[in-house]
Amino acid sequence: MSISNKSNTETLAKYLELDQGGKVQAEYIWIDGDGGLRAKTRTLDQKPTDVSQLPEWNFDGSSTNQAPGDNSDVLLRPAAIFKDPFRRGDNILVLCECYNNDGTPNRTNYRHCCTKIMQTYTDCHPWFGIEQEYTLFDLETNVLGWPKGGFPGPQGPYYCSVGANVAFGRDIVEAHYRACLYAGVTISGVNAEVMPVGPCEGIDMRDHLWMARFLLKRVAEDFGAVVSFHPKPIKGNWNGAGCHTNYSTQAMREEGGIKAIYDAIDKMSTRHAEHIAVYGEDNDQRLTGRHETGHISQFSFGVANRGASIRIPRHVAAEGKGYLEDRRPASNIDPYRVTHVIVESTLA
Repeated sequence: MSISNKSNTETLAKYLELDQGGKVQAEYIWIDGDGGLRAKTRTLDQKPTDVSQLPEWNFDGSSTNQAPGDNSDVLLRPAAIFKDPFRRGDNILVLCECYNNDGTPNRTNYRHCCTKIMQTYTDCHPWFGIEQEYTLFDLETNVLGWPKGGFPGPQGPYYCSVGANVAFGRDIVEAHYRACLYAGVTISGVNAEVMPVGPCEGIDMRDHLWMARFLLKRVAEDFGAVVSFHPKPIKGNWNGAGCHTNYSTQAMREEGGIKAIYDAIDKMSTRHAEHIAVYGEDNDQRLTGRHETGHISQFSFGVANRGASIRIPRHVAAEGKGYLEDRRPASNIDPYRVTHVIVESTLA
């Protein structure tokens, strides 16, 4: 008998229809020591109306690369609540921060510092919209839709594609999109190549992107697919996967804001190496100067230039206000670290 990770949704449905007796299932979700996602569920007596009403919990940090075995308890502190599109009803998803048992933030808790800097510059009203790219594989590690043991035709027809010969995994994309909307994730759209999350102000952008990733992985389970956030999952003449980060402040969005945009770019240019250090693992495989990227060792910018580090959209240059697009972040970034360094570089 073969075992498959693909969900038997018809069988599961009859159990999910059972009455919960007034109880609520809360899925506690956290980021592990390797930048992955973990989750476990606890029962609540009633539905919370605010995240402050949720109890702290804990987990074995020695199993997630977040603590040694002789002092392994790591605390889960609820930070944001989303509706649960899988269990539905009053059930919830809870994004958590990780803390050591002495009350200090765990070394993997980048949300803590990000929250502080967003609060410091809240009067500047920084907005972020992040374009999350990803690759889908089947359980045999073949790219979804590619011929077994081979390659499809050259890239070009797959961008914003329509048709069974060029569009692969559409059911997963549609299911994930609807799950995000149901959960309350701010998602601005999807296309074959990218999943834009945002725009959001302050810490919300990062929370929503992590929740969107969790939902994507859970939806992919139902379809027997595996999600990869590696920036260059397939070597060769193929575009990599990024997390283009669109950024603006109130000054940039107001009349004459183009000056604030250029000022921000000038500040970012002096800290290129510092940005690259937190812009994703294996990003050197993607930022080669080819496939719509700038080279990892060089900082550049331009209007409508997708081969630059920073792109100023054509309509922004024409209107003289708006936002910039940082094209350097890889698909596997921690958005707390990326948005932290952007705000710190441009506003501090």
